[in-house]
Amino acid sequence: DASHSWTVARTTARRARTIARTMSTNAMRRNAALAVRCAMREGARGTMMTPKSTTAPRAGTMVNASEGVPANVRTISLQAVAIRMRSVGNIQKITKAMKMVAASRLKGAQTKCEKSRALVNPFVRLLGDTPGTETESTLVVPISSDKGLCGGINTAVVKYSTVLNAMSPGARINVVGDKARAQLNRLYPDRINNVVVDTTKQPLTFGTASAIADEIMAQNAPKTQLVFNRFASAISFKPTVATVLSSEELEKAAEEGVNEFDSYEIEGPDRSEFLLDLSEFKMGALLYNAMLENNTSELGSRMQSMENSSKNASEMLQKLTLLYNRTRQAAITTELIEIISGASSLESKE
Repeated sequence: DASHSWTVARTTARRARTIARTMSTNAMRRNAALAVRCAMREGARGTMMTPKSTTAPRAGTMVNASEGVPANVRTISLQAVAIRMRSVGNIQKITKAMKMVAASRLKGAQTKCEKSRALVNPFVRLLGDTPGTETESTLVVPISSDKGLCGGINTAVVKYSTVLNAMSPGARINVVGDKARAQLNRLYPDRINNVVVDTTKQPLTFGTASAIADEIMAQNAPKTQLVFNRFASAISFKPTVATVLSSEELEKAAEEGVNEFDSYEIEGPDRSEFLLDLSEFKMGALLYNAMLENNTSELGSRMQSMENSSKNASEMLQKLTLLYNRTRQAAITTELIEIISGASSLESKE
């Protein structure tokens, strides 16, 4: 009878310990479910959930909102880290895809850009490039991209345009590209005459550049300065200012011996008409080359920017993975300690 009673007591104690462990596990599960529901409600209200601690607090403890989870909610750092990891992974996929697209388009754009330089070089040898010519008014034409995520090429164009406007107080602005318009409109809202956007949705042709050049020449500015990024390599771009003078200013420059125009014999139309044709054709050729140069620089800069972004995303993903594993291991260790402590307390009571 005594042995039977002892066996029954041992069996009862085992069952009690099992029930206690089950109750402890269920309580932790209920606490976790409650924390998840609270976090989902707080997340819907716009609360940020960014983990900053690598150690998991004990179950049932409260944390502040500044520690990465909603205020007065039990910690759910594992869920927050997992959400952040998925977000960074998706961003990395996008940046890699954008890099591949830019790299595939770069070669063709570079070929067209190099061929267009053959149109510009004869004009530079014949008429020169005289940005320091003093005129009554100046027209500044910054050429930028229509899309972002391409490094600082648009910022460089805006900076050079700002300097040119400071040198010519009465200068007017004709913007090509949406990104330069957004920045210059804040600086010089009263100086912008025209804005041309969406020029790169279709492959650029000389006809498109000539139509834009006609709009620029219609303003009869004595001096027009094109600001763009000259393509040097996939990682090097040089902000450049190209100057186009009107036929009257070209006549003055020829008389002063600034250009080599008088060293050539002219046949056909008279001198003034010939200079007018040269000025218009130079504007079209320079604008066509400038838009191709800037487009090629945009693709090269976007390729480098997306490569850097992909590297940064990869490094961030590694850090988040390490944080996730450490936090998960800390949570498991905490649960094991609680279970062992509960079982030890039951045994000590027996």
